[in-house]
Amino acid sequence: MVRQGGGTQAMTRRPGRPTKQEAECAAFQAPGHGKGIPEGEAVIRIPARMVHMIREACDAVERATVQ
Repeated sequence: MVRQGGGTQAMTRRPGRPTKQEAECAAFQAPGHGKGIPEGEAVIRIPARMVHMIREACDAVERATVQ
């Protein structure tokens, strides 16, 4: 998951010292996207216990916009 916004960037980025997750994501190229992490975006860890809640919330928003 990529979260856009300055708040997460301030928490996760250390100038010149990428986190392990940032380095792994920067080396990966998703289909249709450039390699690396764009400026203004950040890599965040989501605790496993929250994945279900986030999926439910995303599904609810998607259902609401489809109608």
